[in-house]
Amino acid sequence: MDWSSKMNEAVECLESGLRGEVSYAEAARRAGCPAYHFQRMFSYLAGMTLADYVRRRRLTLAAADLQAEGGKVIDIALRYGYESPEAFARAFRQQHGLSPSEARRPGARLLAFPRLAFRFEAQGGSDMNYRMEKLPAFRAIGMGTSVQMSEAFSEVPQLWQKAAAEGAFARFLELGEPGGRPPGILGICAGGSWGEGERFDYILGCVSREALPEGWRELEFPASLWAVFEAAGPPEALQEVWSRFYREWVPSAGYELAGLPAVEAYLPPEENRNELWIPVVSRT
Repeated sequence: MDWSSKMNEAVECLESGLRGEVSYAEAARRAGCPAYHFQRMFSYLAGMTLADYVRRRRLTLAAADLQAEGGKVIDIALRYGYESPEAFARAFRQQHGLSPSEARRPGARLLAFPRLAFRFEAQGGSDMNYRMEKLPAFRAIGMGTSVQMSEAFSEVPQLWQKAAAEGAFARFLELGEPGGRPPGILGICAGGSWGEGERFDYILGCVSREALPEGWRELEFPASLWAVFEAAGPPEALQEVWSRFYREWVPSAGYELAGLPAVEAYLPPEENRNELWIPVVSRT
């Protein structure tokens, strides 16, 4: 099954749960993608977060049900995952610009958000330089926080600021394993919760064998194969690498994404580059 078909199978799974409970884990399975990656991948490929897509589609279907049925607003609200008519009315007005009751009036103007369909086409572009590295098992330690996907660009820098204020970077240098790989200061995009919150865990730290400082977190990585991509320039350049990784490399490479967290490796400023480490498994 090609990449487009897999992603459209995932969309079919999402759509089947709109009038009930969406199974994000099953959608990730159909996409052939570990849960660690599915939220982020969907965001880059669709141009919106997974939670935004589900919310907009549910409110589109809810509007159609309101016009076709004569039932209570609370019943339709519950059908689409809202715990109260007030919460449903706020979300409905935000999308459609009118209340659920007003939507039932003849001639009411509503906003339909169509079902998403993926189609990947061959495109000319610049090469993606990468290398493959096999790493033995390693342990990473660091400061962590729960991050909302849509707010990552503001919440992650806040963790960096907190780390700087608490002297964590000096501790990373002190506790980091000499020659440890992945190198540098690590930004680890670990698993999180599904649904409306759409959050993931972000850990800022280093490879280390030292004792875990109080209040820090640790992650154990098994021996794995890693695809390593270089991002020249400032740390912000990693976002473009992430986007191209999901749009260009994953559909065409002979590897599947492994069920492990991805790692952003921030190298010394004088190197003017950083790296994105993605655990993978061969398709053959």
